Amino acid sequence: MKILITGGAGYIGSHTCVALMEQGYSLVILDNFSNSKPAVLDKLRKLNDNFVFYNVDVTNEEALERVFSNHKIDGVIHFAGYKAVGESVAKPLNYYINNVGSTMILAKVCQKYNVNKFVFSSSATVYGENKVPFKEEMELLPTTNPYGETKAMSERILMDVAKANPNFAVSILRYFNPVGAHESGLIGEDPNGIPNNLMPYITKVAKGELEKLRVFGNDYPTPDGTGIRDYIHVMDLAEGHVAAYKHLRKGVHIYNLGTGKGTSVLELVHAFEKANGIKVPYEIVERRPGDIAICYADASKAERELGWKAKRDIIDMCRDAWRFENLT
Repeated sequence: MKILITGGAGYIGSHTCVALMEQGYSLVILDNFSNSKPAVLDKLRKLNDNFVFYNVDVTNEEALERVFSNHKIDGVIHFAGYKAVGESVAKPLNYYINNVGSTMILAKVCQKYNVNKFVFSSSATVYGENKVPFKEEMELLPTTNPYGETKAMSERILMDVAKANPNFAVSILRYFNPVGAHESGLIGEDPNGIPNNLMPYITKVAKGELEKLRVFGNDYPTPDGTGIRDYIHVMDLAEGHVAAYKHLRKGVHIYNLGTGKGTSVLELVHAFEKANGIKVPYEIVERRPGDIAICYADASKAERELGWKAKRDIIDMCRDAWRFENLT
């Protein structure tokens, strides 16, 4: 069983690659390193080397077709895409061209080569300013930022492809805020440039590479004024993808992957300090464009239908993230 993984050198993609290879799957990994590093592949090989790699941009249809013609692909898991909410507000066209374009082209090539298993990396941002906890059947309100719009559009495209092609099996995974790292410390979240996500920012400050953490807003309607998110360990998330792939069936099936519990920014900072015995200096700055106050999942459908549930807690996430930071 050979699975094509787009964005497989990225944060969530690389951890899912490990989880899939542990289950005996053979992988074809694609990445163009726009927000990842080639060194990840060497680290992956230390954990499991049951993959081949191509430096391919998924919006390049011709390059994608070459990969499909070289390998008998059983199914795809599509991670590749830009993912920074604030950047999407500033550079919307980049996000629409890359995120929506790659989904359309990948789905088109899948149809041509009769590949009917498709797992899509979506996001909780499609829910927008909905009432928490977010449930899969809610109306989508992704208008707070273009990133969320690109995910909602990609979902609709895949739904339409499935309607037109009765054999097409799609699992749409809306996930919340992945943090942490593989327990080996070999792979973790290592973005290019200054991190957009909270945990790698915390670890860079704790390590002394950045002076202090910037907390975006303390005037949200939450107990401590900082934004609340559903932080999920990246290996729980990776295992959710394995479960989704194993349970693929015809039609479109949508799942939240989260813990079902909200944690504020300051609660996460304090948990990191407690888990690792280190102080994290921070300052409060203005809110970030496109951010919402509270976001956490109702993840009961994934447990019911996929047999999947997040197992690791906030302390595990903080400890594993710090181990990775100190080994890189």
